Amino acid sequence: MSTPPSAPAPDVAVPAAAGVDPAPLDVLYLGGTGTISASCVRRSVAAGMRVAVLNRGHNTNDRDLPDDVTWLHGDVTDPASLAEALGDRRFDAVVNFLSYTAEDAERMVEVFTGRTAQYVHISSASVYGKPVLQWPIVESTQLHNRFTAYSRDKLDAERALLRAHAERGFPLTVVRPSHTYDDANPPLPGGWTVVDRIARGDEVVVHGDGTSLWTLTHADDLAQGLVGLLGNPRAVGEAFHITSDDVHTWDGIYTAIAQALGVEPRLVHVPSDLLTVGAPDWFWTELIVGDLSHSAVFDNTKIRRYVPSYVPALTFHRAVRRMLAWRAAHPDQTAPDPATDAVLDRLVEGYHAAEKAFAALRPEGEGGR
Repeated sequence: MSTPPSAPAPDVAVPAAAGVDPAPLDVLYLGGTGTISASCVRRSVAAGMRVAVLNRGHNTNDRDLPDDVTWLHGDVTDPASLAEALGDRRFDAVVNFLSYTAEDAERMVEVFTGRTAQYVHISSASVYGKPVLQWPIVESTQLHNRFTAYSRDKLDAERALLRAHAERGFPLTVVRPSHTYDDANPPLPGGWTVVDRIARGDEVVVHGDGTSLWTLTHADDLAQGLVGLLGNPRAVGEAFHITSDDVHTWDGIYTAIAQALGVEPRLVHVPSDLLTVGAPDWFWTELIVGDLSHSAVFDNTKIRRYVPSYVPALTFHRAVRRMLAWRAAHPDQTAPDPATDAVLDRLVEGYHAAEKAFAALRPEGEGGR
């Protein structure tokens, strides 16, 4: 079945399949149209797999999928809806991007026990303990992020699935992406609104002093590793993070975008803990405090051992140009969000007020900028 009617999305380069697979895997993606999942669907099809996508029929960012993808419509939170959508289908692998809590995970165990030889749960690298006590981060790094509810819920989901694997033989593989982006989703707190602020010369809030290290991974690169795990029985019972080795400072991330836009960035550094004071209502505040403000560099030895062909190739400096091309082609979807703009204006105002307050503390006769 073909993709539902949608606006055209940018061409995404994926490797052509080397001939026709005489024994293709049957793979189901729960989700399939998001930042990571769409790239994985395209990669799976290019590898010769028979791919089905199950969701509620939404494709918010118009990410294009191959015509021969089978579309199933259902609600993953409703067991009856799922059962109706799946019918008597069985799969070599199921990849779930839509489970966030232990309750979600337990529901999936009931639905997919006996239906698949491998169940891939998409977790998050934010489950690793913060602050990071071991560099680089490996899969055995302490798991517990006390700062963010999202991370705690994701870890609870992992643990529920691991119990099902240990007690019932549920064929679990855990994948933990870190900050993964694509052409339609820039890796910035505030998204396209921040890109717009950079373009128009407004000040942009950077958490901390902008020098912590952060790993960025394009979804096309992550898809290499994830698709390489599908159908591999050795991956059952294992957990993997899949990231690139593309590490930047946060100042460097914002500056790369500004350079691609041909402007000078106006960066304002705000301590992360003050975000909870000035913007407790902002979606990104908890994620910054609990994840993005902590340096994160990963050891990808394990995924490369299981998928020797995994070689991330798309650096952020190259990807920025693709993102800006997507922005130019989709002005309605990349327009600044007034609510996000208002939060950032508030934080910029707070920064300048604090700067004045500190300047007032300066001893008389002492210079300053």
